[in-house]
Amino acid sequence: MQEPSLRYLTVNGPAANTGAPRRMVYWDWDVLSGDAGHVVVCVHGLSRQGRDFDTLARSLAERCRVIAVDVAGRGHSDWMADPMGYQIPHYATDLAALLMHLRAERPGVVIDWVGTSMGGLIGMALAAQPALAPRRLVLNDVGPVVQWEALMRISTYLGQNPSFDSEQAATEYLAAISTGFGPHTPEQWRALSLPLLREREGRWWLHYDPAIAMPVKALTGMADQAQARKVAHDGETMLWQLYDAITAPTLLLRGGDSDLLSAATAAEMGRRGPKARCVVFEGVGHAPTLVSDDQVAVVREFLLS
Repeated sequence: MQEPSLRYLTVNGPAANTGAPRRMVYWDWDVLSGDAGHVVVCVHGLSRQGRDFDTLARSLAERCRVIAVDVAGRGHSDWMADPMGYQIPHYATDLAALLMHLRAERPGVVIDWVGTSMGGLIGMALAAQPALAPRRLVLNDVGPVVQWEALMRISTYLGQNPSFDSEQAATEYLAAISTGFGPHTPEQWRALSLPLLREREGRWWLHYDPAIAMPVKALTGMADQAQARKVAHDGETMLWQLYDAITAPTLLLRGGDSDLLSAATAAEMGRRGPKARCVVFEGVGHAPTLVSDDQVAVVREFLLS
């Protein structure tokens, strides 16, 4: 079975604790027999990491190179010295550096983008800039409007930093907070869970900086909820401006039971900006994991056709 290489890129800003230049790690799935000049960059959701895309990457790697990123503070990437840096503009700056690196490494390279939730928001920020825009864009269960109820749900567990006395207990906890992913076999769930865990001194911990929660909690924890919703609305206005500036062909994936991307927002995304084509996966919430055959097939056909 093909496995990726672990690589890193030095990006702006100091790493937590050491103060050394911060490193962003990415998993490099070298093309097996296809076009090395076609790269698909995959970026995960808020509390996830790059190995979420293993199944999709193995399917695509026969035709193109796949880069799956560990965004700052997750997986093997360094933690940020300033926790309030854990926001879309800073992530977009990191990923812009990666895109420029890939283009310098191979001039003329064709780059596509697959972004789940937070990774889709980062993709929107880059796709709105002609100098950075990918050829094709996949937005997985995310759009300019993020439902307030979903933010509140996420804030209840994000950054809690629990530890567990066994790997099994840790995977059961992850299953409990990820019911929106929909049905998976035990093998699929184990594959999605293990890269999120690290064993230390006989206990199992989640493999991300708990401080990634600080910007989210700063918003959802505001005493004045009306003001908090206004801040969120202002952010939505900015995101719609970014979305409307996108010209790349765009595929929108939506879990039929998603509490983060509403059917109304998905429909509006089909009417404006790049006029995304929406594919809905029934029986799934937030967010499709791109593990099942039907989900992989939709993305593969869009990127490789």
